[in-house]
Amino acid sequence: MSGIVAIVGRPNVGKSTIFNRLQGERKAIVDDSSGVTRDRHYGTTDWGNREFTIIDTGGYVTNSNDVFEKSIRDQVEIAISEADLVVFMVDVTTGVTDLDESFTRFLRKTNKPVIVVVNKVDNNERLMMSHQFYSLGYEHLFPLSSISGSGTGELMDEIIKQLPPEVETQKSDLPRLSLIGRPNVGKSSLCNVLLGEERNIVTDIAGTTRDAIDTHYSAFGMDFTLVDTAGVRKKGKTMDNVEFYSVMRSIKAIESSDVVLLILDATIGMEAQDVNLFSLAAKNGKGLVILVNKWDLVEKDHKSTKYYIEEIHERIAPFTDVPIIFVSALTKQRVFKAVETAIEVYQNTQKHIPTSKLNDIMLEVIEETPPPAKKGKYIKIKYITQIKTKKMSFAFFCNLPQYVGDSYKRFLENQLRERFGFTGVPISIFFRKK
Repeated sequence: MSGIVAIVGRPNVGKSTIFNRLQGERKAIVDDSSGVTRDRHYGTTDWGNREFTIIDTGGYVTNSNDVFEKSIRDQVEIAISEADLVVFMVDVTTGVTDLDESFTRFLRKTNKPVIVVVNKVDNNERLMMSHQFYSLGYEHLFPLSSISGSGTGELMDEIIKQLPPEVETQKSDLPRLSLIGRPNVGKSSLCNVLLGEERNIVTDIAGTTRDAIDTHYSAFGMDFTLVDTAGVRKKGKTMDNVEFYSVMRSIKAIESSDVVLLILDATIGMEAQDVNLFSLAAKNGKGLVILVNKWDLVEKDHKSTKYYIEEIHERIAPFTDVPIIFVSALTKQRVFKAVETAIEVYQNTQKHIPTSKLNDIMLEVIEETPPPAKKGKYIKIKYITQIKTKKMSFAFFCNLPQYVGDSYKRFLENQLRERFGFTGVPISIFFRKK
């Protein structure tokens, strides 16, 4: 497991801003008004060769009768209980508030490791003001500015130091295939069809499956573990604490999987939450297969499949080399084809290309289509090797790695996919100085 870090604090202290900065993209909505973060946001980041999942939580308030704020409070508490490390954010411009103090008392009861981050420290005067937060009783404070980014390096160093050591999950050597998706898309129904028994309870109530369920399965001459996970409610709806607990389980299931089967509802299509789950699995370097379930309920013509695939590709671009299979748990249409494909994707994740073969093929490709010159300087790629990491990664050694553009990186990735067969596998490409 890579580890989970929950970012918590009262409303409007900058949790979403630091979340965006840590994961390097603007994913969470940032606004000056409190209560903007309604849905939880999940992302992955890495620092010092360590990867981990970060969760942006809503603003924590107490003594509120507002149903929505109570739901956020419940979810913050669940996020803390499931996290390996808590980043507690406070705001230097407001000083220590009653809510900060009451939240501190709650955190102490959890016995979770806590890092206190004093946000909006962007000058020497505010640095001196940050010392007042020692009154909360924590030995170390980390002053930073989430907007400018100053101080985030020190924070990341401390996160890596305090996360528990990376330990491989205690499991057998069997490949783990996880069924992931929003509630009520048919995960448990598909699992039951594969198992040939009512192994998991199936109802029309979203959120029936609360925890991930592992089942040993054998098919196509290969043994593997099939994981039926809880669904993630559609964006925009408030989740009760049981469903949010399920979200945490789904994140852990993705992290411990070898291949993720993302299930969509054919009658609804691919929504934002589906894209979030896809991105989380891809960033974790997991093999991916997309299953479009309930295909029997869709009125079709000879172009329906083509249009559906084009729509999905548009949502998941630029990583579109992913199998898309149209299935029906009700009629059992192509269900076993889905598992067979997942096993093929797993085998793709295990590929190791001999360095000599990699260089023979890719250097010829590069000679035919060299990287474009930049600022009058020519980039010369001399050597390629596959990096031994959990993710499928390749290093290209060249004279000017800083000048290689994203479009040429995508070209090389597509060539690797085409020539070595990495369908369903996220690929990371690094350029290093020769």
